[in-house]
Amino acid sequence: MSERRISERVRVHLNAHWEGVLARREGVISDISSTGCFILTSDEVEQGELVRLEIETPTGGWIYLWGEVVYLIEEMGFAVRFTGASESEQTMLALLIDYYRPEESEPTGKVSEG
Repeated sequence: MSERRISERVRVHLNAHWEGVLARREGVISDISSTGCFILTSDEVEQGELVRLEIETPTGGWIYLWGEVVYLIEEMGFAVRFTGASESEQTMLALLIDYYRPEESEPTGKVSEG
């Protein structure tokens, strides 16, 4: 059995716009990794559809990515696998993931003062 996810996913709550073949819609990204994300939305897409994503960052900026819909759950949302990103977009995505990574994922061994 092969592992579908090859990248660490982090839980987030990020506003996003996505544009598919038929329309431009809004949703909320609930988790994200360097290879994809899940978008909560009741709007319909088709599996295999190519979408353009605009992800709002905590600083109010935007990351623009292209992705392919890999699966969908009716009335809940859909998963996207990122299909291509420039070096600067990959860097911004990595910074975003680091920002939301839980503290317990950091290496231990730090001595707390108190």
